[in-house]
Amino acid sequence: MAIVSPSILSADFARLGEEVQNLVDLGADWIHCDVMDGRFVPNITFGAPVIAHIRRAVPAAFLDVHLMIEEPDRYLQQFRDAGADQLTVHAEATRHLHRSIQATAATGAKTGVSLNPHTPETELEYVLDDLDLVLLMSVNPGFGGQSLIESVFAKIERLRKMIDDRGLPTLIEVDGGVKMHNAQRFMDAGAHALVSGSGIFGADDRGAAIAAFKAIV
Repeated sequence: MAIVSPSILSADFARLGEEVQNLVDLGADWIHCDVMDGRFVPNITFGAPVIAHIRRAVPAAFLDVHLMIEEPDRYLQQFRDAGADQLTVHAEATRHLHRSIQATAATGAKTGVSLNPHTPETELEYVLDDLDLVLLMSVNPGFGGQSLIESVFAKIERLRKMIDDRGLPTLIEVDGGVKMHNAQRFMDAGAHALVSGSGIFGADDRGAAIAAFKAIV
């Protein structure tokens, strides 16, 4: 079954606590929180106070926090203290990726690294054993409504082979352009977790959409 991680960028922020509680009640496995700083990506979203608000409002939620920010090491503990369960940094946003991974693990959070579409999976050759999660971007980060980059499917396959060849439990998550009509392709390529915003929030029946995503094997 797919791990389903709805992106709250598509939520009604005036009712954010209620929105997240509703997702959890409907069976969402994780809650995907896209943190953007206006530097690593052009847009700005929210910071640790919003994560803390969600944690207080919905204690049972698994907060899957995706840091699209420069110098992520400076903020890891802050986001962990706010309630992040999983922290994912971008390989392109840090000069010392292994150090960033160590710093993430030291907070006690699950440790993830994200790769932009142009970054090869071989970037993770010497750190893969230290990761709980690899998040592959299937669009360029920072903008909604982009077309899916088809080369991501072969990239997922290559990364999954790296993971399986080493016998690792590392999960592969995909983010960008994930809809019901293409979700099976991501899973067939080797993904474990699917991030979807409009694919869930834009559905007539969110519960049915989450259930349909989760049913994909």
